[in-house]
Amino acid sequence: MIAFLRARPMVAGVTALLLLFILFSSFLIVPETKQAVIVRFGKPDRILGNTTAGINWRIPFAENVVWIDKRVLDVDMDRQQVLSTDQRRLEVDAFARYRIVDPLRMYISARSEDRVSDALRPILGSELRNELGKRRFAELLSPERQGVMENVRRGLDRVARQYGAEIIDVRIKKADLPDGTPLQSAFDRMRTDREQEARSIRAEGAKRAQIIRAESDAEAARVYAQSFGKDADFYEFYRAMQSYETTFIGDGNERPGATTIILSPDNDFLKEFSGRSR
Repeated sequence: MIAFLRARPMVAGVTALLLLFILFSSFLIVPETKQAVIVRFGKPDRILGNTTAGINWRIPFAENVVWIDKRVLDVDMDRQQVLSTDQRRLEVDAFARYRIVDPLRMYISARSEDRVSDALRPILGSELRNELGKRRFAELLSPERQGVMENVRRGLDRVARQYGAEIIDVRIKKADLPDGTPLQSAFDRMRTDREQEARSIRAEGAKRAQIIRAESDAEAARVYAQSFGKDADFYEFYRAMQSYETTFIGDGNERPGATTIILSPDNDFLKEFSGRSR
């Protein structure tokens, strides 16, 4: 055999390369972030990297390697329209985080990670519609939604266990009212509510202003009455000055000098100008 290979160096080189290829193919390095299912003639034989990473071996051509990620994976749900118990529509975009915890079951049921995601995506949408459909519209936009998402996670986790996966979390990325008439109707209702609230506040303000004005007028009348009782002459003089101010000066909105009054010097209206001796 050695003589044959020496006589044919080309064949010897190809044989050496083939042996090196088989030798290197017998070893595989499992990284920290991966685990491998060794499949022998189509049947899963053993799991590598489930607990520790490092160098392992396999039988070339007889055993294939199916790599599985040990990290947390995401599955995005297609945008869904949810109908609340009070007949309000809401378009929801959500996602779930999961991890493969049983590689053997995952391989038997789904063969690959992509198929696990494809299987979980419609289940996530169904669980989300069923759970959110039990709530009122206001609850879907409130902090109470966190408890709802936990119920969705548990329901999805029961299905994910069949594929060797564990659901870690379910979150809503976006929740919007649908475009078009429903959205415009919601905006109109919000505008009407705010306008009604503004009218109510203005009416309450006007009511309180009238009460304050009435109380002030009553207090002023009381003070005037007390002052009249203490000094009738001063009260009469004060009221006369107010009358002169209103008559000759006006309320401030008229042009100065626009008022002309012709009275007799003996008129009682001008008695404060002539002194009290008259």
